Amino acid sequence: MQLRDRSTRFSFARRLVALALLVVPTGLAGAGAVAAADFFDTAVVDNSADVGYAASLAFDSTGKPHIAYYDQTNGDLKYASWNGATWIIETADGLAGLNVGTHASLALDGSDRPHISYYDQTNADLKYCRKNAGVWTAETVDSAIPPRGWFTSIALDGAGNPRISYQDQTSGDLKYAAKNGGIWTRESVDVAGNVGWYTALALDASGNPRISYFDFTNQDLKFAARNGATWSIETVDAANCKGSYTSLALKGGNPVIAYFDCT
Repeated sequence: MQLRDRSTRFSFARRLVALALLVVPTGLAGAGAVAAADFFDTAVVDNSADVGYAASLAFDSTGKPHIAYYDQTNGDLKYASWNGATWIIETADGLAGLNVGTHASLALDGSDRPHISYYDQTNADLKYCRKNAGVWTAETVDSAIPPRGWFTSIALDGAGNPRISYQDQTSGDLKYAAKNGGIWTRESVDVAGNVGWYTALALDASGNPRISYFDFTNQDLKFAARNGATWSIETVDAANCKGSYTSLALKGGNPVIAYFDCT
């Protein structure tokens, strides 16, 4: 097989991102899918130009996929849901002249309603939106001394209340926001240097937050856990340049973290 030159291969990779190609279980891909492997189909979810960045995936109670992602062409936050026959594409947040939707993170509540945390580039704020009764509503979570709101990760407690981890780019802090009774509260979790990159949030069985993230200053993987009013901070891997692009899950209440080793 003849190898393509470097510029051609880069352009082809860009095209894959632009078309938002998704690998989904066989049977979910729908019309136009092609077999990519024995157990997978690939399908185009949104074939608009330059869409699919910062994609976040969740499955509803019936096993159907839902995706939040950034539309770079229009500067919008987009949302795609599979109804069993086709993909439904919606603009969750986006107005002419605004640029929103990067660093998106998606969670579905007990009624399969979407909740998304994301970054508003125009105003340099952390934002959150949800869909209820067919209507999207968006609100600003943190706008004090912007910019703040990169690397968001969202989780919902047992009552469906949103919790968000993110970075405050102004201070370099790892931050955590929670909404209860219609009121947002925000707190700094780790303020030791430029931290809070690539956050991943999970809640334990009691609703206590656990966050994995990258400490850019020290190039370490770190983990924060709150019990009651107290946060505990641990360095998980300090062997230089460890910990970007973290992903966190809890197994029996214990944290399990996937991350990038750049050495």
